[in-house]
Amino acid sequence: MEIKARIPGTIVAINVKPGDTVKARDNLGTMEAMKMEQPIPCPKDGVVKDVLVSVGDKVKSGAVLFTIE
Repeated sequence: MEIKARIPGTIVAINVKPGDTVKARDNLGTMEAMKMEQPIPCPKDGVVKDVLVSVGDKVKSGAVLFTIE
């Protein structure tokens, strides 16, 4: 499952790494948009397969940030 950016912004924190087990609603990271920090919630239980962004990356709406198995 791909976790995508809902809005354009800048990645300010990443809380997981590949191989981490996550649960639904866990905070995968944080992005800043319109001067507000927005959590990036996990939609389901699973294991982080890929982290496709780094802190400081500017992302567009719809960009894939994480993949979860």
